[in-house]
Amino acid sequence: MEKMHEKPAAKSVEKRFTVAQLSDLHCGDLRFDQKLMTNCIEIINGEDPDLTVFAGDLSVDGYREQFEEAKGYIDLISCPNKMVIAGNHDCRNVGYLHFEELFGPRSSTIQFTHKGSCGKDLSEQVKVIAVDSNKPDVNDGEVGRHNYRFIESEFVGDATFKIFILHHHLVHVPGTGRERNIVWDAGDVLQVLRDTHVDIVLSGHKHVPYVWPLARMYLITSGTVSTWRTRGRTLPSFNLIHIEGEEITVHVISSADGSRQSETYPRWWCHERFSSYPR
Repeated sequence: MEKMHEKPAAKSVEKRFTVAQLSDLHCGDLRFDQKLMTNCIEIINGEDPDLTVFAGDLSVDGYREQFEEAKGYIDLISCPNKMVIAGNHDCRNVGYLHFEELFGPRSSTIQFTHKGSCGKDLSEQVKVIAVDSNKPDVNDGEVGRHNYRFIESEFVGDATFKIFILHHHLVHVPGTGRERNIVWDAGDVLQVLRDTHVDIVLSGHKHVPYVWPLARMYLITSGTVSTWRTRGRTLPSFNLIHIEGEEITVHVISSADGSRQSETYPRWWCHERFSSYPR
């Protein structure tokens, strides 16, 4: 295990593209642990990420004071690009109204310049799309057909690294018990993402970190960052993702002690061509 006080290897750090991914803060929950959150903030700020993604469930019940507490933590993270989306807990009790007032639209996009060089096929332009997959007061999710054209049109352009964010899972995640919360239209969404050459998909929801390689994408889920609402032996954690050259490395970092488990995957340089199914 690599400890939090150990600095990243010196090689090409200035050229590496770094994404911090955290979710399921659940501010207001009885099992929320402020120390876990402050540990996470300290580690992320030490990594100097290019993008920080908050993949939903900032609150436990969708109440305004819970969002305000979450915003206080989010504001402490130093990062030039932040994406914040709502989760199913955030949409309870009409909480999405508070979310929109404090964080903006529930679906959003960002495109920014990355000044490093992460391999010949990662240009300076990175495109990120976040879509609301929630349905108020239920745990199930759906991206919805009305969002397919939005995703397709937004991913058209000169960006060669594309990131898609939603709260719910698009495929089952091991170790989450009886899985009932895959988005209803997961198959259609996966086709849209594959056809638009998305590189990574980031989500939260079931509090278990995992990586699925699928159709030349990596589907990366994060655990709960700041609560002890964990499953089995899974600990509170968040992800740091390093994209450099021909590799993508995912570090699952314990919010409790900063230890990390890391796996490195090949980066797909070109996408296979698939026949499209008419929608």
